[in-house]
Amino acid sequence: MDNSHIFSLLEDDLNNLNYNLKSMVGARHPILNAASEHLFSAGGKRLRPAIVILIAKATLNKNNILSSHQRLAEITEIIHTASLVHDDVIDECITRRGVNTVHSIFSTKVAVLAGDFLFAQSSWYLANLNNLNVVTTISKVITDFAEGEVRQGLIHFDPTISIDEYIEKSFYKTASLIAASCKGSAMLSEINYHQENQCYLYGKHLGLAYQIIDDILDIISSSSNLGKPIGSDLKNGNLTAPIFFTLIESAELNNMINSEFENESDIKKAITIIKSSNGIKKAKDLAEEHIQTAIHIINYLCHINQDKYHGLVLMGQYILQRIY
Repeated sequence: MDNSHIFSLLEDDLNNLNYNLKSMVGARHPILNAASEHLFSAGGKRLRPAIVILIAKATLNKNNILSSHQRLAEITEIIHTASLVHDDVIDECITRRGVNTVHSIFSTKVAVLAGDFLFAQSSWYLANLNNLNVVTTISKVITDFAEGEVRQGLIHFDPTISIDEYIEKSFYKTASLIAASCKGSAMLSEINYHQENQCYLYGKHLGLAYQIIDDILDIISSSSNLGKPIGSDLKNGNLTAPIFFTLIESAELNNMINSEFENESDIKKAITIIKSSNGIKKAKDLAEEHIQTAIHIINYLCHINQDKYHGLVLMGQYILQRIY
């Protein structure tokens, strides 16, 4: 079943978000302004702000969300985009979402400054929400990003790390923002503390599943669908769920990782090994486990209004269907 129609249900909110983003990230310096324009013209599904809006609609129990919810959705997308700019510099990616990355168009220095600028802009708008609890919750995400990148940098080409360490790193790099923005949206709706935490856990498991699925797609998708070269994680030594599960079966893959893919044909050969193993299936099972946990949390909450929370269930199903 195609669950992508969940975005069409949010079309007006997301169109408003896209319009606002361009004015929010405008910079006085023409180079920074051009970099910001380029980033947001690349589009994307706007998954994270869509989740913020869905939480808002569910917890408010009405279709019209507050202006503070809309602003939080915009802040979430700015923070996410800033992290991608820095990720692309670190991973030396040339394309993202099918378009050239900021550092490949301008320079590494401009890309780093553009990412810093977006983080600063998000912090300013966050402070202007005038809600200390939301500020505290969301601002922690920026430190989590940095910790995630440092952790990833320390374990490049290290096949001895555990799946638990991979999950922890995935939380810092991806799930932290989704979890915190879900909780922040619930806070703005002024629901009770227990329900806020349930929204956080929903976002955490959704985010972990999303990262695992991204890591699977890095192996099984095509460059045109992915918007960047396949096997990028593998080439950069970022070991992910499908790789870990394959290592249990393949000594050859282990040897190639230890040698950091020294031969030109190693990456292509490694992808073939992973595809022919049980690694992809086990990674899919792990992603599905996190999606089912997220949906279970929403089903627990939906006694408030089942119809409104159904959108959050559809979002979980949409994320999972990306690999089927």
